[in-house]
Amino acid sequence: MKTTGNTIFISGGSAGIGLAIAKKLSEAGNKIIINGRSEERLQKALSELKNTVAIQGDLSIEADRIRIAQELKENHPEVNVIINNAGLAFTYLLNETLNAHEKAAIEMNTNYFSVIHFTELLLPHLQQKTEAAIVNVSSIVVFGSYKVLPTYGAAKAALHSYTTALRSTYEEEKNLQIYEVYPPLVNTEFSAEIGGENGIPPQEVADELFLALEKNQFDVPVGDSKQFFK
Repeated sequence: MKTTGNTIFISGGSAGIGLAIAKKLSEAGNKIIINGRSEERLQKALSELKNTVAIQGDLSIEADRIRIAQELKENHPEVNVIINNAGLAFTYLLNETLNAHEKAAIEMNTNYFSVIHFTELLLPHLQQKTEAAIVNVSSIVVFGSYKVLPTYGAAKAALHSYTTALRSTYEEEKNLQIYEVYPPLVNTEFSAEIGGENGIPPQEVADELFLALEKNQFDVPVGDSKQFFK
């Protein structure tokens, strides 16, 4: 996959891993479109980026997914890479809550169902490109359960299964590549509740993804996740 001259959409691109990826890819000569729920955070991120624009919206909401996909196709028709990075997690213990099913439903919608729908909305567009890619950001939790993230892990495992199926479905279409990134604990605001300060910097995730794109390496383990790919 070429690593310059792309037009790349990054969900959850206003902070954390998404912002680090946006910085890495914008510096490499790509046009970046970041997405997030907060207009204020998007504007702050834009002040740190070059060759970047923003589309505000919540991809966990169906109407927003449809609107954003349509805006990309109409106003940024050159988009050829989508990075599904936006996520949501609840930190809790199963023996301390009576509404795990409600938390799980929200996590599954944000981390799984919304990714499937948004990808479906843009797949026909991406298939028309000479070179295109879909990058799904999953997690080290797909390889084992973490008791403080009991239902988030299940949502990411579902995303992993879907990504694998998507890759095998389109493996004959050489112009469309399917990547999956497996971050471990990363030092971001997202992971603060579970000791994120002990995690790797988000720039490490961005660096590993960039190298994987260069090498057409479709599975992208990062940090501690590499132990599962030996």
